[in-house]
Amino acid sequence: MAKAKRTQKPEPVVKPVEPELTSLSPSWWWAGCVVVTAVGAFLRLYKLGLKPFHHDEGVNGFFMTSLVRQGVYHYNPKDYHGPSLYYFALASTKLFGLNGMALRLTPVVFGLATIVLVLCLRRYIGAVGALSAGLLLAVSPGAIYISRYFIHETLFVFFTLVIVVALLRWHRTTNVTYLIAAAASAALLFATKETAFISIGVLVIAGLMVAGLAIAQADRKVLRREGVTGFVRGHLARDLERFGGATGLAVQLFAAVSAFVIVYVVFFSSFFTHRTGVLDSFKAYTLWGQTGTKEHTTNGWYAYLWWSRKSEFPLFVIGGIGALLAVWSRRNLTAIFIALWAWGMFAAYTLIPYKTPWLALNFVIPLALVSGVAFDWLGHGTANREGKVIAGTLLLAATLFCGYWAIQLNFYHYDDDDYPYVYAHSKREMLALVDEINKYAAKSEGTESGIIFCSPDYWPLPWYLRDYTRVGFYGKISPPGNSAIMIGRSDQREELDTMLLGRYRMTGEFPLRPGVVLLLYVRNDLVEGGEPPK
Repeated sequence: MAKAKRTQKPEPVVKPVEPELTSLSPSWWWAGCVVVTAVGAFLRLYKLGLKPFHHDEGVNGFFMTSLVRQGVYHYNPKDYHGPSLYYFALASTKLFGLNGMALRLTPVVFGLATIVLVLCLRRYIGAVGALSAGLLLAVSPGAIYISRYFIHETLFVFFTLVIVVALLRWHRTTNVTYLIAAAASAALLFATKETAFISIGVLVIAGLMVAGLAIAQADRKVLRREGVTGFVRGHLARDLERFGGATGLAVQLFAAVSAFVIVYVVFFSSFFTHRTGVLDSFKAYTLWGQTGTKEHTTNGWYAYLWWSRKSEFPLFVIGGIGALLAVWSRRNLTAIFIALWAWGMFAAYTLIPYKTPWLALNFVIPLALVSGVAFDWLGHGTANREGKVIAGTLLLAATLFCGYWAIQLNFYHYDDDDYPYVYAHSKREMLALVDEINKYAAKSEGTESGIIFCSPDYWPLPWYLRDYTRVGFYGKISPPGNSAIMIGRSDQREELDTMLLGRYRMTGEFPLRPGVVLLLYVRNDLVEGGEPPK
């Protein structure tokens, strides 16, 4: 008698527990998106030319002038960041001309795009979480201030966020377009600032920790039967199947690597006009490694916390709550990843001796996101009324706090070193010096007037005097010849007075930045009623 075959019962498929996230009706969601984006746009665009160019903006403006007028830009790894800022700014200069508003419009656009990307994370942190994070970012004093600067940081954090959003969507949809977008953004991240390896490193570590947590949360019976190795192998096999097997995944990875290489080479080679730029990009890490241990190292390990007292302090508090809630509930692995990203970036930049306020933007973005996690947890559908009241009160208080300091910083105290993010900034009185130079040059030979800078400190003035053809930035006392204007530093006054006596008159003193005062000397025949220097 034949024995009946014993059939093995298939293992039940255990679906991961989905996190409880808030949802809103389409009308409320889109209304919230419009309000958040509009607030962010207004605070970034209003009086965009109010504050004078910073030293670094002047240097970037110098490179931009060369690119626009001569069509030349060559990456220099010694003292300057990557090329992406200049090539993206070409679009605004084509539309609006070579001026400060056009240059600053580029980081403004990327700052707004960052807010939009935050809203795109609704599926992962909930509708209330995404809107809350977007609002906190829209009114963030630092995010606004840096978005109104023609420097690299706003583009840098945008590309970082693109990597995160694109990889999340690629993992969910297996659409190769998202993987290519993530790879291209990674290349642009490196083409923006040399600190890209810090951001990539933190993201990789956060991703590996979340993967380890996913294994730890797996079914204990399956782990005991298959072991960790077998369990991981099984999950990898299922993931491979989703991507079309090993061949399909290899094709996608090849496309991503190709996108990275192409974008990287195109930008660093200045669109194939400067081949050595690609090799120079690797030299930068040695040079900037030395800079990171020597310059801007006097602010102390607590610098970012100290600077936050008048800016993003609520993000540290609520972001800490959000991180604790994400780890405690362990239901939303994406939220845990964002928490690790936020606090990992904060830890990395706290440990690095080199500290400047604009670097804080690297963790302000994920802190806003993990704060959104806290608000969504308090306000999701199963929460009681008290939780929603607490969430609303906290969000209102954080918005008012950040909004107040955003207005104070960006529209009143934008050159006051007592405020965070104002770091060796040009004084507003510097613009009066530019007006005086233009006034006296108009009495001489216009833009062909001779102008000599004896002061070793003069940035960002080369940007403001970009239309003058006979400007000499000597950085030391030099004979005036027949120049219309001489500009020195306050500690050079005695020597300048002796050399220029009888031929030039000092017409004013103008603060350039904290600790630096410039003296304006004008040839006698251009001055009416001026007194000779004492």
